[in-house]
Amino acid sequence: MDECRLVDLDTRDTAVVRATVAMAELPQFFSGAFPAVIAALAGQGLAPLGPPFTWYAGPPTDDVSLEAGFVVPRPIEPAGTVVPSRLPGGRAVQTVHVGPYDTMHTTYDRMRTWMLDHDLIPTMSMWEVYLTDPAAEPDPAAWRTEIWWPVS
Repeated sequence: MDECRLVDLDTRDTAVVRATVAMAELPQFFSGAFPAVIAALAGQGLAPLGPPFTWYAGPPTDDVSLEAGFVVPRPIEPAGTVVPSRLPGGRAVQTVHVGPYDTMHTTYDRMRTWMLDHDLIPTMSMWEVYLTDPAAEPDPAAWRTEIWWPVS
């Protein structure tokens, strides 16, 4: 894990697929959601402004409510399962997790400790930005994922 840092963010427009999914079904959900968003953007003459992300409404349990998609230059028109949304602005703690997705809980635990040490209160929601495409980098130990956790 890279060091945590506190940042101020602007609100950003996104194009997403919303769902509540069982944790075990997340890979299957992502394999459909991200291509659906790319297709919807192409249909509106838009391109994503960065790598894919997932916004979580709260800490994952057996089921997780989420939005999966991309930051976009302007609000989109709904297209099938793809809808406009926004990532929140304001203060957030940011770090980078290096390694497989199934070890991310350790990075989240370190973030919680860092926030406590800095008198910051995490919100219920957070998001991950997938900097590494597993199809292009088969070694999970090399995967890099930004984690953004809004705080008050």
